[in-house]
Amino acid sequence: MKVMIIGNGGREHALAWKISQSPLVEKIYCIPGNGGTFNENKCENVYIDNIHDIKEFAKNNNIALTIVGPEKYLVEGIVDEFEKDSLKIFGPDKRASMLEGSKSYAKNFAKKYNVQTPEYSVFNKLDDAIEKIKEVKYPVVIKADGLAAGKGVIIAKNYEEAEKALYDFMENKIFEEAGKTVVIEEYIEGYEMSVFVLVDGENYKIFQTAKDHKKIFEGEKGPNTGGMGAISPHPLLNETLFENIKQKIIKPTIKGIKEEKSNYKGILFIGLMIKNNEPYLLEYNVRFGDPETQAMLPLLENDIAKIFLKTVEGKLNEVELKWKNKVSCCVVAASNGYPGKYEKGYEININTEEIVFHAGTAIKDNKLITNGGRVLSLVTMEDTLEKAQEKAYEEISKISFKGIYYRKDIGKL
Repeated sequence: MKVMIIGNGGREHALAWKISQSPLVEKIYCIPGNGGTFNENKCENVYIDNIHDIKEFAKNNNIALTIVGPEKYLVEGIVDEFEKDSLKIFGPDKRASMLEGSKSYAKNFAKKYNVQTPEYSVFNKLDDAIEKIKEVKYPVVIKADGLAAGKGVIIAKNYEEAEKALYDFMENKIFEEAGKTVVIEEYIEGYEMSVFVLVDGENYKIFQTAKDHKKIFEGEKGPNTGGMGAISPHPLLNETLFENIKQKIIKPTIKGIKEEKSNYKGILFIGLMIKNNEPYLLEYNVRFGDPETQAMLPLLENDIAKIFLKTVEGKLNEVELKWKNKVSCCVVAASNGYPGKYEKGYEININTEEIVFHAGTAIKDNKLITNGGRVLSLVTMEDTLEKAQEKAYEEISKISFKGIYYRKDIGKL
């Protein structure tokens, strides 16, 4: 069959790499793809970006299955459009995508269905939000309501930082319309965990866990990024915690999705804060995470094309997931200056045999060049986390481009 993957990041290259291993798949169209998918087995990059043209391409090229990478297309309703023409597509509809598209919707959903989550208030007037931060306990979390490329969350240590965040979001509109409504949330001290759940509208399967490293600098310092590295599975997951996550987070979430009559056939990414083995929902994402996907997919032994088809067809109960008994470490190499201003167009040299997933890369004059903030990620798999880390840093030193930057502490807890 022919498959289409929408998106141009490391997550989409990882999906293309994994899907290309399926004997069911003869051709993969990457919309628009990147320098990595350009050279990937069975893949062809196609430069179209609006939903109407993507749908027409799917119809004209007999695409059997479409996988949506970025949240933007899901929130804009690409699934609804495809389903009007009975085209198979992996991802939730526009209504269900509000779980990621609006932080206030997600928090209200969690409250309604008893999903354990930090206390919060929602504001769409700056003056009211300012009054709130005069009385809160610090630190406090301030979130832009809409999509902000993973950068719309500030942990304010004091009133001054909270006030600056509110002015930036609501008045200076650094995230445009995404920040006109804000969520002010209780800060919970603990450690983060990403949990991925396959949902087929009726059944669910816990896919995998991971730990993301969001900040640009070592020790989780500096501004937020889209993610500077990940490890999988999460090393601190234990049986008690796993049971708590199922009972207090996943089951009520699935119940809520059904009761809201949302059409959800895809992956649900649940961002958690863990304190004393108790999970608290921080956010929902309605797609695979980046760079968690790059860390997780090499560990999967199943044919992922088959898993995606079963999910779309509502037959997840027929799937038994199989994982390698290994630990993966994914380190992201970024352009100097990211997540602020950075230059691109520098030649990339890769001299490692380990798995490398491309993100901000392109092909120009037959050369691989930098074309984004997060340029690529290198993934290693070993029997222990320590070995995977050691190997990752040994191997990423064999990749070079002008201004290469990566954190040296991915996987250190």
